[in-house]
Amino acid sequence: MLNFEKKIEDSALTVLLDGKLDTGTTPELASAIEADVDQAEKVVFDMTELKYISSAGLRLLLSIHKKMMKKGGFVIRNVNETNMEILEFTGFAEILNIE
Repeated sequence: MLNFEKKIEDSALTVLLDGKLDTGTTPELASAIEADVDQAEKVVFDMTELKYISSAGLRLLLSIHKKMMKKGGFVIRNVNETNMEILEFTGFAEILNIE
């Protein structure tokens, strides 16, 4: 299960994630934020409460990263140790902007 909250401020979209970003939850999140991502100058994912991310979630991160490279950028914040291991193991830590 995934809960998320969207905040838009000064053309920056912040998405707070809580739960699991996996095959079952990624499509729902993607469709819920698609229009906001297209309009935003910057996207921030706050992973403070994200328990797990699967390959489907990683694909979503990469997709948003590619879209936002042409704009103000994409930032991932507050990654826990487990999810950081996944990002490092897959090489995503080298590609994505993680704070």
